[in-house]
Amino acid sequence: MMRASQPGLEKQMNFQKWDQYGDMLVGVFHRLTLFAIGAATVWAAGFTVFDVFMSKRHASIQDLLLLFIFLEIGAMVGIYFKTNHMPIRFLIYIAITALTRHTVDLVTHTGDTVWEIAIMGATTFLLALSVYVIRMASHKFPSGSHLDIG
Repeated sequence: MMRASQPGLEKQMNFQKWDQYGDMLVGVFHRLTLFAIGAATVWAAGFTVFDVFMSKRHASIQDLLLLFIFLEIGAMVGIYFKTNHMPIRFLIYIAITALTRHTVDLVTHTGDTVWEIAIMGATTFLLALSVYVIRMASHKFPSGSHLDIG
């Protein structure tokens, strides 16, 4: 004969099973999405290199900075695959590189951009300062993991 406590226990076990399925689906989604981001990064980097060799015949500083952005995205995806931690510093490095690329584009293609260049420089400085703060904070308050990559 069933007691009153068993239906509650049965519901709890059902929720645990659904939680396990949900966790598994989230993990699969993360892996597939990371794989798609990594594949798209490799494809975009390959297309950029192909474009430089075939149409331009030389690489500009913007092309090199774009390839560096691809490298940072690939490194970030690889680190996330290995550690399941998102290295926030890599996102800031990407932002700094993108701002640098935009600043180079401003300087080479437009003439009267003193304020825009000053704003880009100040923004880049703030991002570099944030990397420093994150590094100091992760050094002073380590996360406890053996792979503290900040």
